[in-house]
Amino acid sequence: MSIQWFPGHMHKARKEIAKAMPEIDVVIEVLDARLPYSSANPMVAKLCQGKPVIKLLNKSDLADPAHTEQWVNWFRQQDNVTALDVCMEQPKALKRLPELCKSLFPIRAESGRNVRAMIMGIPNVGKSTIINTLFGRKIAKVGNEPAVTRAQQRVLLKEGMALSDTPGMLWPKIEDVDASYRLAASGAVRDTAMAYEEVALYLAGLLRRRYPDALLQRYKLKTLAEDDLTLVEDIGRKRGCLRAGGVVELHQASELLIQELRAGHLGRITLDTVAEWETKLAEEAAQAAALQEQESDNES
Repeated sequence: MSIQWFPGHMHKARKEIAKAMPEIDVVIEVLDARLPYSSANPMVAKLCQGKPVIKLLNKSDLADPAHTEQWVNWFRQQDNVTALDVCMEQPKALKRLPELCKSLFPIRAESGRNVRAMIMGIPNVGKSTIINTLFGRKIAKVGNEPAVTRAQQRVLLKEGMALSDTPGMLWPKIEDVDASYRLAASGAVRDTAMAYEEVALYLAGLLRRRYPDALLQRYKLKTLAEDDLTLVEDIGRKRGCLRAGGVVELHQASELLIQELRAGHLGRITLDTVAEWETKLAEEAAQAAALQEQESDNES
């Protein structure tokens, strides 16, 4: 599966962000705490131009706390990066954001000027809810569908920070297969742009390996099937996703599993792990080095 979903408003947003970036002091990237690496837009690093970045791992109340702690520590080891885990049920950490931005760009704060921050992130990651929480009232449109925010807007916070909102942006083509499925499962992609059955089969396999007890308890299963299709069918059968003759309606069962993950009904689950992505990055680096060596040999 390879997601290729880059509507016109996203292309326009990327151009507008690039144009505004020279006037920005600090970048705030909102990530989904359940998939901190898959939800990190590679275009953000290119657009930031070496500016201080705060990674906000949002929806941490839905994520596995042990993995969230590992991700926060991992991001903090990167140059020019600070990381916080936040959720709307406990907004105290979020309220620290203006002071944190000012500490990362003290020159403007010490001169009495507003620190200029830009908030970025993929669709449906919770940017608008964060802005409304910071401002204390609803000023950004909020919805459960991705790509709700369509244009940039700028708000002034009394804490001495000017905050620019941006539309949620995916990147033109998501090459990593795991990231594609996980983004689809999380709700970052419109449901009309994904195949429910395909995503559910991937999700069932991942949950079977990492969170078997969550599946057993939620769906009152005695054992877990060893293949993904049978597992989804078992879940559908338990929940009455049946058509005539007792045949499991696979689309209905798939939609059920995905929606229950999104709502947190399966418990606190993290789809990305630090160890997994470190392995992927090491493999990519090795492949790039091998390609560069091959090109050097061809030139000589």
